[in-house]
Amino acid sequence: MLHAYTAAAVRAAEQPLLDAGHGPALMQRAAHGLAMGILGVLRGRGRPVYGARVVVLAGSGNNGGDALYAGAYLARRGARTTALLTSDRTHPDALLAFENAGGRIERLLADAAPDAAGHAAAFLAEARAADVVVDGLLGTGGRGGLREPSASIVAQLCQIAAGGHGPAVVACDLPSGIDPDSGEVHPPVLAADVTVTFGAVKTGLVCAPAEQLCGEVVLVDIGVEAFLPEPDVVRLESADLATLLPSPSVDDQKYTRGVAGIVAGSAQYPGAALLAVAAASACGPGMVRYLGEPAVQAAIHLRNPEAVCSADAPSDVRVQAWLAGPGIDGDDGQARRAREAMASGLPTVVDAGALALLAVGSSGSNAHLVLTPHAGELSTLLARHGVTTPRAAIEAAPLAAARAAARLTGAVVLLKGPTTVVAAPDGSTFTQADGTPRLATAGSGDTLAGILGALLAMNAGRDDPDELAVVAALAAALHGRLAHEDPHAPLNAGMLAARIPAAWAALTR
Repeated sequence: MLHAYTAAAVRAAEQPLLDAGHGPALMQRAAHGLAMGILGVLRGRGRPVYGARVVVLAGSGNNGGDALYAGAYLARRGARTTALLTSDRTHPDALLAFENAGGRIERLLADAAPDAAGHAAAFLAEARAADVVVDGLLGTGGRGGLREPSASIVAQLCQIAAGGHGPAVVACDLPSGIDPDSGEVHPPVLAADVTVTFGAVKTGLVCAPAEQLCGEVVLVDIGVEAFLPEPDVVRLESADLATLLPSPSVDDQKYTRGVAGIVAGSAQYPGAALLAVAAASACGPGMVRYLGEPAVQAAIHLRNPEAVCSADAPSDVRVQAWLAGPGIDGDDGQARRAREAMASGLPTVVDAGALALLAVGSSGSNAHLVLTPHAGELSTLLARHGVTTPRAAIEAAPLAAARAAARLTGAVVLLKGPTTVVAAPDGSTFTQADGTPRLATAGSGDTLAGILGALLAMNAGRDDPDELAVVAALAAALHGRLAHEDPHAPLNAGMLAARIPAAWAALTR
């Protein structure tokens, strides 16, 4: 599992080493790791370090020091390096090392440099011809966005780097202007191709919208791991998925392998039921039971004849987990079934139309529920619980929104987005970014809901909120992997269920 930590937790982990006088050694390890990251980018572009052109944005304190030391390393190996100093508190030893290695200096300090505009213009001209820009402006101690004149420089660098034809961008610890604890973004932010982070991955690097600006994240071990606390956010990786995906044992039969119950679809939206049932069945539970109207049942039988369909009430059948909500809008019978499923006490996915059925003030009885809203649905859900949070605010800070919703409702919340957030009421949090924008298509959420419903049924003992969160993260990760096949071909939701067996097999092989 990938573990991510708040900035305060990382600083606290560094403190014992700083107190022991190891601060310079920590900086040298970080700077060497950053230099190796820059070398990797140069090699990826087919450029040797000798003769390469590297420009460094150097802010105050340790972040700028790391960037300058890395620049000095490259300069000693023949790179043409230019640094723009944006603070009068530049790390003195790192600056001396950079200058002694032959690095060139431009100063963006209005008080110290009368020709600050000239220095900025010279730096930008160098950046246009550079192979790599190193962003060492703001570290984990920075809050909010860049201030002038740095903000204007970064805005112009964004234009230079746009379109993939300009220099590559390597961020030092994290791109300047993103919040290390929340993933919020304060423009302008120079999107990185690679982010070289030190000691531990910061929470903001694995949360939207910041994650989409970080590129590849490379972690450099500087020796603080033993001092880190419990992680703030966890991410399931491929090895974890292989371990968590269930497989039948020799003495299993269809009932012990898990029965997934689905209340979805209506005369107006039959497709939601077909997509959810197809996805659930493709995961291989012992059985999928569908409850709904006869016309929808008939359509399901044409696509998935193995599904057991009826117009029963949830109390009339036995399942290990429920999915309620996709496409039930406007169907009173399906709404009644959804309410009964949600009140069953069994692990239940509450999706789409069923989100509006969640009772206000019922948080104490929702521990078995997994809510699966997108940002707009979460905004509506929070408003029903007396909290006004516009969709744009949720998209700007999805980690905080999902955690707040989990506390408020007492349910696990899976907030869909470019980085999916899964939050439990106690604060345990997962983020998954396994998918691609190709999954942003009508019906994709129905497929995710079907996968999650099946996995909950196949892991029927996982009715503790923390365990439900693990299964929800697992479902999000598997769903994301469905976009990896034929990555440049068009994709629609009707194609996703058929990809589940191959994606599952690739993970568990």
